[in-house]
Amino acid sequence: MSKRSHTSELGCIACEELGELGAGKEGWLVHNPNLLCALDTHSLALANRSVIVILGWSDSDTPRLKIRPDLSPIEPEFITAIEWLVFDEIRVIVIGTSCGYLLLYSLAGELIHKQFIHSGRVIKLRVRGTNRDLIQETSSEEVCVVMPGVIARIDGNEIQNKLQQWFQDKSSRFWDKKPRKQDSDDFGNSYGRLPYQLWNVSKNGTCNDAAICGIMPPPLIELQSSQRYYCAVTVGVDAVISAFRLSEDKSRSLVGAILSKVVPATFSTIASFSKMIWRSEQTSPRKSDVKPQPFARASPLTSLNDFPRKGEKLTLSPSGTLAAVTDSLGRILLLDTQALVVVRLWKGYRDASCLFMEMLVNRDAATSSSSYYEPVKSDYCLCLAIHAPRKGIIEIWQMRTGPRLRTIHCAKGSKMLQPTYRFGSLIAPPYVPLEVFLLNGDSGQISVLNRTLG
Repeated sequence: MSKRSHTSELGCIACEELGELGAGKEGWLVHNPNLLCALDTHSLALANRSVIVILGWSDSDTPRLKIRPDLSPIEPEFITAIEWLVFDEIRVIVIGTSCGYLLLYSLAGELIHKQFIHSGRVIKLRVRGTNRDLIQETSSEEVCVVMPGVIARIDGNEIQNKLQQWFQDKSSRFWDKKPRKQDSDDFGNSYGRLPYQLWNVSKNGTCNDAAICGIMPPPLIELQSSQRYYCAVTVGVDAVISAFRLSEDKSRSLVGAILSKVVPATFSTIASFSKMIWRSEQTSPRKSDVKPQPFARASPLTSLNDFPRKGEKLTLSPSGTLAAVTDSLGRILLLDTQALVVVRLWKGYRDASCLFMEMLVNRDAATSSSSYYEPVKSDYCLCLAIHAPRKGIIEIWQMRTGPRLRTIHCAKGSKMLQPTYRFGSLIAPPYVPLEVFLLNGDSGQISVLNRTLG
């Protein structure tokens, strides 16, 4: 079968602005480890170490945007992660840097927010949501910040509130003849810090990738606890796969933590604390350096150690119940994140990348002649798309133990992409299936993998 029968071309991204990112050279999209991509419904964001290019492919007249983030010249700070944040009509770009900062930019290139998360390189930004079902009692939407041995979680509602406040203030400033003067020290952080949770997951070694899979039940000794617990999976050098139970530690108050440590020396501690406050009040009102946030509790659950095999990349299914892990020996492991067992294994896929997608397998829905019929979630089945660049193919396998449904030949220099999760989509009809896009860097053509079989 030809490639055209399995993909549908959408447009072309070729433009002069991509020259700064290395476009024009063969394999520029896949051979540069510093080149990052993030996909939205009709827009693509690409970034190298110091510049971001945002463009569309559906309309040639769509304006293109180039953003140069204000990175630290003292430390060799550069862009290490990029993703879209989409809230209904609000669309922004978020980047992570090598110094542990998050920066949010509007599509006009304006800095909305800048915040330090933790010292270290931001490896990946994951945007996802999980719906309420029989397993998870509550729905959850979040941004997960992955760093070497560290995971941070920011609630989606906190980000949405900050963005709405910023855009409302921007609208009011537009009609104000005397715009408010902003201190340069507070630029990008004038609406307060985003609250977040931070966990240390380096007990089994430094991780190359990680993800929060969803909410999990509390341990047996804490069944009556009001805390919320999350399951996290990491892949790395020392342990191919590790799993942790992350605790919010809400019951651990600041006052209780202080009293538990200063009772033997209460008066001396209070005296030194008061002196510290007195000295701080006499100092200049200049803004102090941001102190790192303490870690919440992360309890190891299990790990898979198989030297010399190393875990490389991790991909989560929409529900978070399955994870595809690639390793250094060319294998792909399908992990059940609830039972924490490997349920499937593929061999011979070196340098592979994986994305989950949904295929329309209900023949009645696929061949329906009614133009008013829209397929529902039950008409689709979950599949795993495996891109094997050394073979020049993409294979689609039915989950969990189903057959290979399709083999698609793709050109060298191609890369699989997936649109970011859209906040609020858990309750927004109609159902939008999970799709996979294919970007050919050498030709600039972008296409979508067809969802129907045949």
